[in-house]
Amino acid sequence: MSTAEEISTLLVANFGTDPLEIRPEVSLRHLCLDSLALEELRLIIEDRMGVDLDDIELTSRDTVGRLVDVVHRKAAA
Repeated sequence: MSTAEEISTLLVANFGTDPLEIRPEVSLRHLCLDSLALEELRLIIEDRMGVDLDDIELTSRDTVGRLVDVVHRKAAA
């Protein structure tokens, strides 16, 4: 499963996100992820994908594509 697919699966399963809304150019805010939800998502990604995102700052203005890129780079390191 690719990083994008895994993150999409986590968004759908944990936040009830419509899979059709999850596209690289869509902001996390558009997916109704506020700062608390972003922190929860970060912890879920760390747990499920075995990456450390402590030094990454994500905001609701970031896009799904940026999130996927950051996680992918961390997983490859």
